[in-house]
Amino acid sequence: MTSSEDTERVLIFDTTLRDGEQSPGISLNTHEKLEIAQQLARLGVDVIEAGFPITSPGDFEAVQAISRTVEGPVIAGLARTHVADIDAAWNAVKDAARPRIHTFISTSDIHIRYQLQTTREDVKGQARAAVAHAKGYVDDVEFSPMDATRAEVEFTAEVCQIAIDEGATTINIPDTVGYTMPHEYTAFLDRLYELVPDMRGVVLSVHCHDDLGLAVANSFAGLLAGARQVECAINGIGERAGNASLEEIVMLLHTRRADIGLHTAAVTQEIARTSRLVSRLTGYSVQPNKAIVGRNAFAHESGIHQDGVLKERTTYEIMDATTVGLEANSIVLGKHSGRHALQQALAELGFEVSGATLNTAFKRFKEIADKKKHVTAMDLEALLTDELREEDTGYQLEWFDVEASSRRPPHATVGIRMPDGEEVTGSFTGDGPVDAIFHAINAATGQDARLREFRVDAVTGGQDALGETSVVLELGGVTGSGQGVSTDILEAAGRAYVRALSNAARHRGVSAEAEAATAATGAFSVL
Repeated sequence: MTSSEDTERVLIFDTTLRDGEQSPGISLNTHEKLEIAQQLARLGVDVIEAGFPITSPGDFEAVQAISRTVEGPVIAGLARTHVADIDAAWNAVKDAARPRIHTFISTSDIHIRYQLQTTREDVKGQARAAVAHAKGYVDDVEFSPMDATRAEVEFTAEVCQIAIDEGATTINIPDTVGYTMPHEYTAFLDRLYELVPDMRGVVLSVHCHDDLGLAVANSFAGLLAGARQVECAINGIGERAGNASLEEIVMLLHTRRADIGLHTAAVTQEIARTSRLVSRLTGYSVQPNKAIVGRNAFAHESGIHQDGVLKERTTYEIMDATTVGLEANSIVLGKHSGRHALQQALAELGFEVSGATLNTAFKRFKEIADKKKHVTAMDLEALLTDELREEDTGYQLEWFDVEASSRRPPHATVGIRMPDGEEVTGSFTGDGPVDAIFHAINAATGQDARLREFRVDAVTGGQDALGETSVVLELGGVTGSGQGVSTDILEAAGRAYVRALSNAARHRGVSAEAEAATAATGAFSVL
């Protein structure tokens, strides 16, 4: 049950910025995390798990910035049961209007024996001390017995009772490795309620991974068993196969509310925009047939389906596309539009920009408007998020020249602005013009980065569409991702590559700091 009177209300706990960012190749900077958090607030999530503050100074800074800036949702910081973790989480979230500390330790014997290398008694002691310590800082404490679905339910119940006795207000039951099935999860939660009657006095939460494709199904089973908080991520991103998809959970409850009675406070019209933003900033594309937010989710190619939808939408659509924010936007700007018109258009999209940010966005807008007849709402979203990425970029692409021919290898020369402000140049050949640009950037920066993934997408349709490129590269064993937007695919590719290179270089520095911290306090674990 929830702590409120509305027993049918489901709390949405978003972990895009914590579990989602742990996906391989994702490395968001503080500004990007803050932008996503602000959009999550517009989406109406109840809790934002903003990060894992002890892992790095960058993560601490991002959680702190979100706590100080984002209004509405509870802001949570994750912490192991170590004193240093809980202190770091508190210092990161203490400026939030509604702070939460989320602490965890494994209860499965496989984790206790092989990862923690300790005993059940020690686990109980750590859980007791951690929740008590966190409760000394905040009233809102969440506790998770990690890998619970592979643990003995009786022992997990003991640990949960200890956490409740020490003041935990939310108990989360993670299916950490995506192993359970809906009927098993239901039975596990039912048994927990029997063993821990006090569980009905706190919020029961579910956190399911998608290793067997059952994250949403298991989460839904948990809600039917009595849980009233579901932990999920935009586009289902997260460790390995990812987490339960927020958009699928929300729209499942929204669409079938009359039958199941459960509901959320999510603003469903913000779903599509949030999905696009997370996809752009993380470089993780959304598969075309992805439920709710895939580009084919409301598309019909079959003649029979087209005929039915044209006659009556509900013949083949159980949801209205406008419900998730996919209605056509009337905002269309051109090269004669002024700064105020751009600011107003961005405001209607939910972006409040002014000063230097508006000036920079306006400059890019004019450059694009000279190349496109009309700049649509989706173009503006892509342009603005592209410009916001520049703030923390270590390297910047200043200019490039490419010579391409079918008779000789393409040759590229680039000008790169280094982190210290110096402009350097580099030249190289490649298998194609994009490959030549990438090698030239390596030559200019003196880095030996290796390309792992490269993708090009059109933001909108038409010959003058904006191209959006995504790059994932490897630098010294560390991956980094970057995105770029332009009507010129070569320019977009170069922008994406230098951003990926910057993120990898920054992440490599963070990894070195994390290794030092790990050596001091033990290995980092994740739900």
